[in-house]
Amino acid sequence: MTPDRVVLITGASSGIGEATARAASAAGHRVVLAARSLDRLNALAAELGGPERALAVECDVTEWPEQEALVRRAVDAFGGIDVAFANAGFGAKRGFLAESPEHWREMVLTNVYGAALTIRACLEELRSRRGHLLLMGSVAGRKVAPGSLYSATKWAVTAMSEAARQELDGSGVRVTLVSPGTVETAFYDEPVGGAQLTADDVARAVLFAIGQPAHVDVNEILIRPTVQGF
Repeated sequence: MTPDRVVLITGASSGIGEATARAASAAGHRVVLAARSLDRLNALAAELGGPERALAVECDVTEWPEQEALVRRAVDAFGGIDVAFANAGFGAKRGFLAESPEHWREMVLTNVYGAALTIRACLEELRSRRGHLLLMGSVAGRKVAPGSLYSATKWAVTAMSEAARQELDGSGVRVTLVSPGTVETAFYDEPVGGAQLTADDVARAVLFAIGQPAHVDVNEILIRPTVQGF
């Protein structure tokens, strides 16, 4: 992808979203940073070049009006959206008695409904610019762990990615599912021993997908640390 495209990232205030924003900015792209933590977004946007290069927008991805407003802000500031990365999400402890129903509800809404709303909000912009849609999947969207409702949400995202790819077939819009294994965070109950993936590792995979020629559609990147066997 040529430099100076507009890359919108949800869940951009930390982790993979933040790392992807840094990588995209370093590659010469303008970034639209969305999350609920506006203070962290503002600090990151200032670091990445301020209003001319990075826009921070407070957004709860489970709220449709906020997603609509996010896209309007991006278009008003930068003229459009070339890449949308539906990255916002979080997990839960394994076990059907391990988390509260309220935690479950918020996770399912964020990981599944929120990703679907990002697609809906960005779709026309991506069509008009023959852009690129990316969704944050997981190895957990290919494997099932005991008692993992989180895994069920990522299976849904895996299906959503293919459903979007088929709907957008022939439009010029590319669709990529990014499916990491264990990443070096406190997210995992039982991380595998040895060196984990880092957020920067995953960000490089994202930049690889969006950097391909326009006729190349990388549909899925499944990326694990070498020490992960499952």
